[in-house]
Amino acid sequence: MRLLVADDHPLFRLGLKAALEADGLEVVAEAGTGEEALVQALEKAPDAVLLDLRMPGMDGLTCARRLREMGYRGLVILLTTYQEPALLLEAYKAGADAYLSKELSAPELKRRLLRIRQGEERLTAPDIPALTPREEEVLRLLAEGLSTKEIARALRLSPETVRSHLESLYAKLEARNRVEALSRARSLGFLP
Repeated sequence: MRLLVADDHPLFRLGLKAALEADGLEVVAEAGTGEEALVQALEKAPDAVLLDLRMPGMDGLTCARRLREMGYRGLVILLTTYQEPALLLEAYKAGADAYLSKELSAPELKRRLLRIRQGEERLTAPDIPALTPREEEVLRLLAEGLSTKEIARALRLSPETVRSHLESLYAKLEARNRVEALSRARSLGFLP
């Protein structure tokens, strides 16, 4: 398997390259930025591009999206220390094939890469609830600290209708109350 490794930390790239090559994989190119990764991916046509999620300039998500837009057909795999549900959704939307932890051991990383190549493991749409536009409005006003009556007035709805939207929000966000709903909404990327 021919790989491109893109990470802004030279020592991490060096260590990852050594570990991958010791496990029989071939690193055909390295990049320190997303921009370099785009050029190298199109030039070297590796089987997979391993992208650090957080790089200065063009980050891994943007690079993944651009690779897909430019017609790159190999695997795009994001490597990160961040395991947030909202980032999983963004990786999926960007066209990434997988989202792997930088904390994996070299043998485990190789095993996962081979599983991804064989189609046995792929990034799928994370379990993120879909909110209706009205539920998003109610959530936004809830985050501003408005009461049920104030939300009803602002949206020109009855308080009963707002309560119905709140119950639906709580169910979708797996929350028991406003505090849990707002916390979960933030962790899923619905609120800043």
